[in-house]
Amino acid sequence: MGKGSFKYAWVLDKLKAERERGITIDIALWKFETSRYYVTIIDAPGHRDFIKNMITGTSQADCAVLIVAAGVGEFEAGISKNGQTREHALLAYTLGVKQLIVGVNKMDSTEPPYSQKRFEEITKEVSTYIKKIGYNPGTVAFVPISGWHGDNMLEASEKMSWFKGWKIERKEGGANGVTLLEALDSILPPSRPTDKPLRLPLQDVYKIGGIGTVPVGRVETGILKPGMVVTFAPPNLTTEVKSVEMHHESLPEALPGDNVGFNIKNVSVKEIRRGNVAGDSKNDPPMAADNFSAQVIILNHPGQISQGYAPVLDCHTAHIACKFSELKEKIDRRSGKKLEDNPKALKSGDAAIITMVPGKPMCVESFSQYPPLGRFAVRDMRQTVAVGVIKSVDKKLASGGKVTKSAQKAEKKK
Repeated sequence: MGKGSFKYAWVLDKLKAERERGITIDIALWKFETSRYYVTIIDAPGHRDFIKNMITGTSQADCAVLIVAAGVGEFEAGISKNGQTREHALLAYTLGVKQLIVGVNKMDSTEPPYSQKRFEEITKEVSTYIKKIGYNPGTVAFVPISGWHGDNMLEASEKMSWFKGWKIERKEGGANGVTLLEALDSILPPSRPTDKPLRLPLQDVYKIGGIGTVPVGRVETGILKPGMVVTFAPPNLTTEVKSVEMHHESLPEALPGDNVGFNIKNVSVKEIRRGNVAGDSKNDPPMAADNFSAQVIILNHPGQISQGYAPVLDCHTAHIACKFSELKEKIDRRSGKKLEDNPKALKSGDAAIITMVPGKPMCVESFSQYPPLGRFAVRDMRQTVAVGVIKSVDKKLASGGKVTKSAQKAEKKK
């Protein structure tokens, strides 16, 4: 086995080992450092579930790296009407991932190998396509690479001396370079939402002997600390956080992005579940949604979608059937301009503003306030039929939820 094929094999070995051990593959698969950043690659290619993971916010990516294959026929397949390249780019943009890098991969298998003409042809085609979606190609680095041979990955390739490098322009300052690594280094760091109120969607709830009930999930916004009094929605249950743990160590506070477990008192495992959302009882506590208005893009539905359609929505960790109760307006996918009032039906490629009503209590938020709780996927027939972002939410004013003794005591102490 040559060194070339071996140096990336450990990534796959890690996957294989995890599969054999039967643990779920960690979404944050592959971490490495650049001179400026710690980079976590959220998706490994060939995951059909990637789209669902991407949407439900397991990955709030800071930047999308779209890898297109330059091999004969491969690029055409990916960019074809229902190719995955198209779907991934559209999803990234719709879900608010505004920074993009394009890696034109497999340059070693073009005709002839490392063909400048092929690279330019693909760059032109992808530029046109991403521009239609809403990206500005001037802010996107296009890098010709061979992942297998390492060309232009970490250092400039001698096989593509024709490539004078990528260059991007943006108001925060331009950048230029040759390699994919340099392109990753040029990403603008996003602001982290620590100043927002707490939102923590539950992934699981465990009962741990000698400790009690331990909900587990990822802090999406705000800060979680021991001693805080939290409210869980939709059950509208309020209690005190006794301790917070990550990787089996207790934490003084958990910040956005942290996957944590936290211990709560006087609450049984039966009272809260996956898909519930924890928040600060005193600072915009989460509530169940009565209905919500969303901007939806239909990706692939064989027929037509009309009022009354009730597919399953995947939003943060919740998985609940919601009814399309009113198709308010059909809009232009890119500009958001209104095309038609109260359309009778929607088909693939259409974008619309829709009122949705959850079939069971569900906690969602507007995308503008809490992005991870305001994006969703519409799943039906074992595929992603549509994606959407929530514009506004009518909240159910919660009446008389349970407040535990420990919450009351914690209140008195203050």
